[in-house]
Formats: sequence, C-alpha cells, structure tokens
Amino acid sequence: MRPSILYPLFSPIDSLKGIGAKYQKLIKNLCGPKVIDILFHLPYNVVDRTYTSPLSNAINNKIWTGVVTITEHIPPQTKKHPYRVYCTDGTKELVLIFFKVYKDSIEKNYPIGEKRAISGKIEYFNGMWQMTHPDFVLPESRLKDILCLEPVYPLTSGITNKMMTKLIKDSLNRVPSFSEWQDVGSQYDLEYISFNDAIKRIHSPKNIEDLLPNSILRKRLAYDELLSNQLALALIRQRVKAKKGRSFVGDNSLYQKVVSSLPFSLTNAQISALDEISQDQKTPYKMLRLLQGDVGSGKTVVALLSMLKVIENGVQTALMAPTEILAKQHYETILDLCKNTDLKVELLTGKLRPKQKREIYEALKNGKINILIGTHALFTEQVEFKDLGYVVIDEQHRFGVNQRLALSKKGSLCDVLVMTATPIPRSLLLTAYGDMDYSKIAELPKGRKPSKTVVMNVNKLPSVIDALKRKLEEGTRAYWVCPLVEESDKSDLAAATERFEMLKNHFGDKVGLIHGKMKESEKDVVMEEFKQGKKTLLVATTVIEVGVNVPEATIMIIEHAERFGLAQLHQLRGRIKRGFDEGVCMLLYSYPISNISKERLNIMKQTEDGFFIAEKDLELRGGGEILGTRQSGFANFKLADMSYHQNLLLKARDDVINILKTDPKLESKRGTALKTLLYLFEQDEAVKTYLAG
Repeated sequence: MRPSILYPLFSPIDSLKGIGAKYQKLIKNLCGPKVIDILFHLPYNVVDRTYTSPLSNAINNKIWTGVVTITEHIPPQTKKHPYRVYCTDGTKELVLIFFKVYKDSIEKNYPIGEKRAISGKIEYFNGMWQMTHPDFVLPESRLKDILCLEPVYPLTSGITNKMMTKLIKDSLNRVPSFSEWQDVGSQYDLEYISFNDAIKRIHSPKNIEDLLPNSILRKRLAYDELLSNQLALALIRQRVKAKKGRSFVGDNSLYQKVVSSLPFSLTNAQISALDEISQDQKTPYKMLRLLQGDVGSGKTVVALLSMLKVIENGVQTALMAPTEILAKQHYETILDLCKNTDLKVELLTGKLRPKQKREIYEALKNGKINILIGTHALFTEQVEFKDLGYVVIDEQHRFGVNQRLALSKKGSLCDVLVMTATPIPRSLLLTAYGDMDYSKIAELPKGRKPSKTVVMNVNKLPSVIDALKRKLEEGTRAYWVCPLVEESDKSDLAAATERFEMLKNHFGDKVGLIHGKMKESEKDVVMEEFKQGKKTLLVATTVIEVGVNVPEATIMIIEHAERFGLAQLHQLRGRIKRGFDEGVCMLLYSYPISNISKERLNIMKQTEDGFFIAEKDLELRGGGEILGTRQSGFANFKLADMSYHQNLLLKARDDVINILKTDPKLESKRGTALKTLLYLFEQDEAVKTYLAG
C-alpha cells in the first residue's frame, strides 16, 4: 500500500554504500532498520572546519583546516612513542602525531613530497604546532569538501561521525521531490520552507542555531511529524466512532444496589465520568474511552459501576491489570463492593493451579462469571467468554496495542475503557491517546486529608529512624523505598537488601522486603503480612509504585529522591493516600544535587496536584523520557520535542479538524499528498493495527 515514491527511503539500511554485515547491526541499533531512520537521525552539534589561517598566525587549540606538504616521517623508537609526520603550509612547520598505527598506512596516506588537505585540532607545544590524529586527510583538490560546518551526530561504539555523514549523504540522494502536504502560509506562523529543503539543510547546518528546536528547519520537520500523528489518530477515531457496537441500557437495579451500599458518597468528578461512560454505552457504536484519575481518586469504583450497566443486560465484563498484585487488589476491592449482590466475580492469574483454571474456563464459557479480573492470562487462547461486552484495562501504558485488541476481540463488539493513575499532560493525551475520548477524575474522595511532604538530607537518617520508631509503636505502617536491589560498582545508591538488613537491627521481624527480582508468590506473602500488620515497615524498590493499597500505611521514606522523576515520586507518594489519616512523605537527598533535582523536590513539597506535576515533569525532562522510564505507551517522536513544540501540536490538531471536515477521504490534491505524509512517518502501521481491531 505504500506509495512507490517512498520505496527508496524504506529500503533496508544495507542497501546503502558501506554498510556490510559488520556495521548493519550497529547502525540498526543506533538509528533503525530502514534508510528513512538514518535520514531522521538528526545532528545535535556542528564542528567549524572553516578556519584556514596560515600556521604562522594560527590560534592555539582550534580546529584548523589547510593544505600542507609532507616533508618527513619519523617512526617510533618504541611502542610507547608516537609516529611523527612532519609537514608545512609554507609559513610554519606542523607535526602530525599518531599512536598505534601501521607504518604502511601512514606512508600511503601521507607520501613525502606530496600535498594533502587536512583538518583537526592544532596545539602549540615546545615551540611547534602539532595535530594528533587528523580528523580528515584528502588530496589537495578536495580541500573544499572539508571546509565546512561539519554536523555532529549521536553515535555508538564502532560507528564514527565520518561514517554517519557518508550514510546521511547517500540517504539524502534518495529523497524524492514531494508534493506539498501543508496548507502553505496558513497553518503555522513560520517562514515557509519545504520538507525537502528542511531535511537537506538540517544535515548541512550553516550554524548551531539551525539545529535548535525553534529553528525554521526543526519546526517544519516537527510539524510534519505531528501532523502525521494527529491525522492518523483522527482517522482511527473517525473509524472507531463509526464502528458498529452494542447499546447497553440497563435497568439500574444492580447499579443502585451497589451505590446504596457504598461506605462513602461518590464525588462530583466520579459522577461526571460515569455519565460520560454511560452516554457511550447507550450508543450503537463501540466505546473507546480513557479514564484518567490521580492516585486514590476512585477509578476502580467508577469501573465497577460502569460494568454493572453492562451486566444488567446479561453480558459479561473483564478487567485486566498489569501485575498479579494489582489484579488481586482489584479483585478484593470489587468482591467487597459486590458483597450484597449475587454477582459472580473471579480472579484469573498465571499462578493458579491447572484445576482452578479449568473450573474458571468452564464457568466463563457457560456465562456463570459476570466479572473476570486478571493479568495477561486473560488473553490466552483457552479463555472463552459466553458473551463478553465490556473490557476495562488498568494502567494502559503497561500493555501494547496488540494486547488490548486481543482482549477486546474475545467479545462481540466490545466496549473498551482504559484507566490510568498516571496523570498525562495535555500534549501527550493528544499524541498518545488521540484516538480515544477521555474522562478525568480530578477530585479526591471527601474526607481524604492531604499528605505532608518533607525534604531532608540523608545525613539526618538517625533522627528519621528515631521518629519512625515512635510512629510504628503507635500502630502506623510505613514504606521505605530504595532505587536499587543491590549495590553495584557503578552506583552509590542505597540498596534495598542492605537497607533491609540495617532496619532489621532497629525494628526486628516487623520489617519486610519486596523487590522486582522476587517471584510473584514471594511478593504476595510479604504484601499480605504488611496488609495484616504482621510487618509494619516495608522496604521496597519502585515495584510498589502502582496500585498497592494499604490504608494503614501513612508514612513513606524515599531514599535518594533526587534520582527519581517527578511523576514517579508522585506515584510513590500516592501509596500513603489510601486511607483517611494524614500521611507523611520524607524525601531524602544527598549531594551532589542538580538544579533540576532541587526543582523536582520543591515541586513535590508545594503541590499534590498530579496533573500540574505531569506538566512540570514534561517541562523538566523534555520529550525524551516522559513520566518515568516505564511509560512506554507514549508516542516516541524523532523530530518533534514536546518540551518545545506543544504549540505546533495544537496547530496540527486544528489543521486536521479542518482537513477532515472538507476532505474526509483525503481525495483532494492536498489529501493525496497527506496520504504520502502518513506513510513517510509510518503512521500507516498504526492505522492498520487499529482498523484491524
């Protein structure tokens, strides 16, 4: 389906000159498997090779380019000595220094009596100019090839900048002449430049400013990428909204029964989200909605109540969670909320015995299970529903699109609700979840007290332990979070295992340990002991970041808090906001601490608003690593940077709205060019994946 004009750009990288089997893997890991990936591998700096002053007037420690005549070779006396090649530009002598080189190679490249164009850093040493390992050596006639601003690319071991430059040059020769897909002059307030000119000029920058995010070149390329993203998502959304679904209009009997027995009142934000979901459920089209809610805002209750509307129609529902701990927690919460009903709620995880699994499969197939809760075990082949109509997926970013589709395909015309406790900045909502409608619960249940956040230097550890001892004796439970499982030579971070041993000396058997390398069954045992109060202090890595629910735990101590991202700190702090007692979060830091880390800790002290924190996280981190390293579900842009190009994103969204109003099938001249744009940025794969679902 890809237009033939793009075939050269989507050829494998080994079709370029100079990429044999040796370099193919390195280049693939650095850039990607196709020529287009090399083209979108942008330089981040420039080296000025235009300085050509006579050596008699040259400036020390500067990159110098010029023509020299080779006068003498002096091979090394021992292996420790360098090989020296003497030459002159006619005004001053220059010695070229080489370490660990072959004599034959040097003699071939620098023949005595001949002229060579060279470039490299010159240094004045012992009354003479010297250059160690010239960056370039070419015949005199090719001096103009070196006299330029050389782009500097991100590299990997085994790949040189010179090699990267050659590959880029070869890739640029394959760029076809594209028809313009932008509405020139009206969509973004920029000096006009075409895609072809922008991509060529950014690989031949005239100055460092050309490479900055706000340069006309980067803006043009970023806008193209964002437009392709927004157009793809809008086409998917258009298709999803037109997809035949099922209309669920219940009699409210189960809904009212559960709501009336809740030990709390629903917040206005929960009621609003339920109304929006209910409107979707009533339509004869498939629902695809994202439910955003900060930690402890009551998303599980909203999910359950929306499930009841479907169950009232005699249809089954499923809830999928990313970990067994979280799945079990949802199961216990929902089971408790449904205790006054006849609903059959079951938990399916990978660690169940074969007999238990078979019983669940049988009951599910016969329609005896109303709500099935589980992990990825839900989308194995053996799982067959009698009539699945509604799927809730928790912590969407932990699952791939294909997993989401696999579960929704198990039912006939399933509605899908996706939940996340990770507050998402507006720009990422548009780029990662633009195919979905979304609801937001920006309100905590009544009676919840804000937690207090304290920032302290780690050298106050003894007084922290003394204060903790008093609190634990009063019946409080606490988390102690460490960033690593064990010490390594590369890091001085406090290790969970070492801290666990130290704290055991103070608190005895009341201390538990949980980390990512433990088996699920081992984690479950420790968590159960902590929930029941047999353990009152839980030493943990960030495995407790999402979903752990122990209302009695109101103290959290985070070591080396300066090493955590903002959103991760916010997620961790959320663990102590499950009950109705005031929580205390202690952020321990050590020196050296960067300005960005200081700002993060100050923001944590100032606010508990997850949505504000998410925006700040985006600002501080830039587009590279949004909301912590695990947030793999977000769109990864090669040319756009969300910390600079949010205004372009909003323009792209508005542009797409206008495009689809006037040309919904992309049949106009611009529409045809826009189809090429979709394929250029590989949005065709996203479209096909979603349309298949």
